[in-house]
Amino acid sequence: MPLEINAIGADNRNFGATVTGINIANASDNDIVAIESAINRYAVLVFPDQRIDDNQQFVFSSKFGSMEKATGDINQNNDRRLALDINDISNLDKNGAVLARDDRARLFGLGNMLWHSDSSFKSIPAKYSLLSARVVPDSGGNTEFADMRAAWNALSHEQQNECKDLVCEHSQLYSRGALGFEDFTEEEKIKWAPVHQPLVRQHPTTKAYSLFLSSHIGTILDWPVPEARLFIRDLTEHATRQEYVLAHRWKRWDLVMWDNRVTMHRARRYDHTQARDLHRTTVSSGTKLLAS
Repeated sequence: MPLEINAIGADNRNFGATVTGINIANASDNDIVAIESAINRYAVLVFPDQRIDDNQQFVFSSKFGSMEKATGDINQNNDRRLALDINDISNLDKNGAVLARDDRARLFGLGNMLWHSDSSFKSIPAKYSLLSARVVPDSGGNTEFADMRAAWNALSHEQQNECKDLVCEHSQLYSRGALGFEDFTEEEKIKWAPVHQPLVRQHPTTKAYSLFLSSHIGTILDWPVPEARLFIRDLTEHATRQEYVLAHRWKRWDLVMWDNRVTMHRARRYDHTQARDLHRTTVSSGTKLLAS
């Protein structure tokens, strides 16, 4: 079966597509070119029924650029369940048991239910994320994606001009703090010290402008903090209106790939006593967005 790429739905034909006719473990160079062209257009790609292991996922992901390490996970070293190349997007401990409701790692992971862009809290943010569903709950646990290109285009010229030169501080200390999670070690506070990112970015290939929003934003440089947070909240409410959002209902062995440069995403709630095990590989954007 040849590679097929079909838009999801008819209401927004440039946001979200399904990719079939491919086993990503055997993707050809031509497949990679076609996929990169598709993600430049659709931003979110769904690959159904990809029965892969972590190594196959990593090899496929690495064909799109240099890879990140999973340094944003709360569990490191001997506490990790997965290799450092794989982000552990689950509610499981290192022995595969479901975490207790008040477990520190679970509470930290609740931050994934806030709108965010992966690794915006790193000085070099993420390009693509690839998330493989290994175990899914009976219901809930969807992932929603918001199109930051559409959100930018819908702003007035006055609003765009106000946003264009703003610089924001991003940190996981901010996003988790918004939920009341402040159980950080001194080492973690240093590791996740705020980094600076532009509020508006331009895609290097398509040249499309988009908002660079995330729950990791704590303030805007040279703005009073309360005013900055209200401004970011207003922009986020605008950017996540229903007409800009695509919801993916997971099936086991789905692989979803998205472009963090033009999207935000969030997980939705599910029964915390059921296992939800997704493995994420992350392609780095390769360069800082702002000069040091």
